Amino acid sequence: MRFQQVQAQLLDGLMTLRGVILLLANPANTLSVYDIEDGLRRDKGTQLSVEYLLAQPGVAELAQERYLAPTPSLEQLRQCPEGSLGRAYAGYIEDNGFDPAFYRQLEVNDDTSYLFMRRRQTHDIWHLLTGMEIDAASEIGLKAFELAQTRGMMAGLLVAGGLIRTLLKEPETLPYLLDRVAIGYRMGMQAKPFMAQKWEEGWDQSMEEWRDELNVTIPAAYVP
Repeated sequence: MRFQQVQAQLLDGLMTLRGVILLLANPANTLSVYDIEDGLRRDKGTQLSVEYLLAQPGVAELAQERYLAPTPSLEQLRQCPEGSLGRAYAGYIEDNGFDPAFYRQLEVNDDTSYLFMRRRQTHDIWHLLTGMEIDAASEIGLKAFELAQTRGMMAGLLVAGGLIRTLLKEPETLPYLLDRVAIGYRMGMQAKPFMAQKWEEGWDQSMEEWRDELNVTIPAAYVP
């Protein structure tokens, strides 16, 4: 193995370790998630995930094109029709005080880095169309959806970590978390590939049409 490869693996390992330590210290630290994911990009599990994704209808075409849309203008999206994806996205971002360009940038130089970037870029769109809220359990539920759709290592680790943390820190919330995880995974298995979509070319399309097209059914409200 060449020195450059060994060096890259060591740096990836250090980045992953740093991310794990930061995530354990503060589970809400988004940057730590990126550290872990970026550190895992050369692992076998990640490569298997990439192979799986590229075999899904429409994903390889987007990856070959390296399709990444510019950060949307919320002012323009507010002009989209009522009930549309664009209008809903603008409201979601503004109501929650989010930044549409919050995600860590990554130089796109291969299929892995492209798929990482595209998923990061569209994370909030996934939230909207799946109906998953932004509380901790629903975030893990969305990761279960992502795991079903992508077989991604980071999604699996976050689901596992969420279960462990809940058991240790908030065991009374376990039923709700399990409900979100089960619903998210089942929804992800039934839905068509989210990674194959050019969402930004369908801002005017209604949420209902998007969901019908992708075979997405919004989960019922949790009942203890």
